[in-house]
Amino acid sequence: MSATDTPGRPSPEELEGMSQEELARLAGTLDDVEVVHNAPKWPVRGTRAEKRAERTVAAWFILSALSALGFIVAFIAWPHEYVAPGAPGYGWYASYNPAIGFLFGFTVLALGIGVIAYVRKFFPEEVSVQQRHDGRSDEVDRRTIMAQLASAGKSTDIARRKLITRSAGAAAGIFGIGLGIAALGPLIRNPWKGGDQAALWVTPWAPKGDETVYLRRDTGILGEISRVRPEDMEPGSMETVFPYRESERGNEEELLHAQRASDTPVMLIRLRPGTETIKRQGQENFHFGDYYAFSKVCTHLGCPTSLYQAQDNRILCPCHQSQFLATEYARPVFGPATRALPQLPITVDSEGYFVARSDFIEPVGPAFWERRP
Repeated sequence: MSATDTPGRPSPEELEGMSQEELARLAGTLDDVEVVHNAPKWPVRGTRAEKRAERTVAAWFILSALSALGFIVAFIAWPHEYVAPGAPGYGWYASYNPAIGFLFGFTVLALGIGVIAYVRKFFPEEVSVQQRHDGRSDEVDRRTIMAQLASAGKSTDIARRKLITRSAGAAAGIFGIGLGIAALGPLIRNPWKGGDQAALWVTPWAPKGDETVYLRRDTGILGEISRVRPEDMEPGSMETVFPYRESERGNEEELLHAQRASDTPVMLIRLRPGTETIKRQGQENFHFGDYYAFSKVCTHLGCPTSLYQAQDNRILCPCHQSQFLATEYARPVFGPATRALPQLPITVDSEGYFVARSDFIEPVGPAFWERRP
């Protein structure tokens, strides 16, 4: 015997001929639901109390819509470019994340409160008892439950409450737009804008005019300039260096940017004398004697490759355990990274200081789909 042939269950032909009200009643019967008590919240329509309740619910939806609108505006227009502490505009920059976080959170909160308030103020006071059944619902159950939901909406008079439906629609719609903008926002900016000078191609190591770019160590004091000489490093040692130009001396903003830019950290490694190396084609002269300079940004997910193991000349990334062989142009030999660390061309100037001969010739950091050959 099929499900539709059991007592109390209509045939497909009978199902097609039933109205929404009949389907809703059938849903309760088939689900073994006994309605013990059911009374509308507002038996007399149009009272002042009902209108006040409607305005309260709509107010939450309107607040949610306004907050969502504010989130969109703040996400797009709020100043978010880095500003150093104490510099003009730092307050706006520092409040960017708190602002969009508060507006997003309040949007969700107000929308949720509005939904809860609507249920509490307009859904009928109903007490029902239902027997539990296991198993998948059939076509009759699916059709009747949809009718039951439609009947619930009708019993709450949602169709005639234009203020609530419009405010709820505005809140949900603007909130959805905000989510879309937040998801697509990072993809709108064209990272290749600027051609050969685009952000993906150029780092602070790039030359500016005829000015020399030195390798500078971080002493912990921003204004203290400590350039690196070959004799400063022992064989088998490693030091983190940053770009420095004499025009930046005394300019704390420029000095700070050189240290905080995501693509500037470089690990300067001095191999032990006599160590055999394999150089990458086209980069045979990027080193200076036993000194090699590689980007410190892992090509897997951008973590700092801050560990150097002198015993086997391996550079290690502590985040996901990628390992790079310093004696073979920092090619990956273990872990998820698939691209060698970019090598910085270096030499020593007439004063005996390490300098960068040029910028990196390939992108720094995680690989992406339009790398240069």
